[in-house]
Amino acid sequence: MAIGAFVEGPAGAGYSGRVTSFVVLSCIVAGSGGILFGYDLGISGGVTSMESFLSKFFPDVYHQMKGDKNVSNYCRFDSELLTVFTSSLYVAGLVATLFASSVTRRFGRRASILIGGTVFVVGSVFGGAAVNVYMLLLNRILLGIGLGFTNQSIPLYLSEMAPPQYRGAINNGFELCISIGILIANLINFGVEKIADGWGWRISLSLAAVPAAFLTLGAVFLPETPSFIIQRDGNIDEAKILLQRLRGTTRIQKELDDLVSASNVSRTIQHPLRNIFKRKYRPQLVIALLVPFFNQVTGINVINFYAPVMFRTIGLKESASLMSAVVTRICATVANIVAMVVVDRFGRRKLFLVGGIQMILSQIMVGAVLAAKFKDHGGMEKEYAYLVLIIMCVFVAGFAWSWGPLTYLVPTEICPLEIRSAGQSIVIAVIFLVTFVIGQTFLAMLCHLKFGTFFLFGGWVCVMTLFIYFFLPETKQLPMEQMEQVWRRHWFWKRIVGEEEEEEEREARSIALSTT
Repeated sequence: MAIGAFVEGPAGAGYSGRVTSFVVLSCIVAGSGGILFGYDLGISGGVTSMESFLSKFFPDVYHQMKGDKNVSNYCRFDSELLTVFTSSLYVAGLVATLFASSVTRRFGRRASILIGGTVFVVGSVFGGAAVNVYMLLLNRILLGIGLGFTNQSIPLYLSEMAPPQYRGAINNGFELCISIGILIANLINFGVEKIADGWGWRISLSLAAVPAAFLTLGAVFLPETPSFIIQRDGNIDEAKILLQRLRGTTRIQKELDDLVSASNVSRTIQHPLRNIFKRKYRPQLVIALLVPFFNQVTGINVINFYAPVMFRTIGLKESASLMSAVVTRICATVANIVAMVVVDRFGRRKLFLVGGIQMILSQIMVGAVLAAKFKDHGGMEKEYAYLVLIIMCVFVAGFAWSWGPLTYLVPTEICPLEIRSAGQSIVIAVIFLVTFVIGQTFLAMLCHLKFGTFFLFGGWVCVMTLFIYFFLPETKQLPMEQMEQVWRRHWFWKRIVGEEEEEEEREARSIALSTT
């Protein structure tokens, strides 16, 4: 999608408009926040496989890795302190995203992006300057707070700025930025690992400030979304001018009317986090809880931040393990681009299902290879280590064109304006919570379950693929303000939604009778 180009598309539900350069530039700046998350995922896994980093901060792990013959191959990186370092970020992010919901709703999407980017810059300084584990933990906590704000607000921003017919592609840009961030981190880790004096990890941790500074400075110049402008103070004229600029046409009255209607409903809701638990929002709540939960139990973040560690576990050397992580991320980045091209053509469900089947087969194959060729002691033949790498590439590609981008897209587009910020906070909170649990337990699981760990993840992918098949309706190209239609047509959700609507009608009639 070229800057400055005007791309015509089939307008959804009577909406006019096209993807203008103004939309693209705004979404590039906001979407770059995904680089922060991706960079952290890639950097944390890379530095924890570097011998200089481990010997300074985690000497017990370093001695296990160097060849204690009494330690199983599967247990060489099993360390409570190492898992605390890795997963402490996600506890901070979990708490921060709940606060971010109120900030995003009251002060706007841009305000949360600014807060998140600023805190992330500060956290990066502590990482690069760390002299003990406590400074490392402070670094992780500050990064978590920053990510809690940016991950909560950016997918909302992208979905609200995008035309309905291109919402999937533009929102998927966030996942593409995550993938690019991981790739950049892996390349930097691969490069700095060769520094002879062993201080390359400081460069890796410090450079996290670069994308955060770009996001923070760029957010100063970002416009707010039309939805928030109307929700904030009812300034319809300002929203109309912005919407005309975003869509590249003056024929935006239908979309503006829907935004005003949605805002009027939103103003009646005082406590969105409380209201999302009402029966009328049951479909949105279930999707907002289960989609991010399933996203994490695929085992993807194990691959993201433990990939170098895992490749070292199966016998690759330090440099080869870091390069292997680069290779898997290149595959994921290409798959992200494919997802952006096809998501609005083929829809969300098809990508979920195809990606799910691909991941099931990959996890089973990795488990089978490890079961046959990798024992508690002794090495693994290089041919089989590289076979595991190839299968991992297939796995991350399947995730990158399905569950990766769609986890951020689907929950934001199905939630009406009055609960949209709360719904996205739940999504990010679940991601951080489950990532924390997996981060705390994966190395121990690998130690005790060994190759069975991958069969466990494969089983979860089976469950989530069935969930999508039976319970997720298709949402492509439908305006977010008209999304309630999909629940009324769905074989399962229409009963719940219908019962709630009948109850509301009975209450309205009762109130009307009592006033006469």
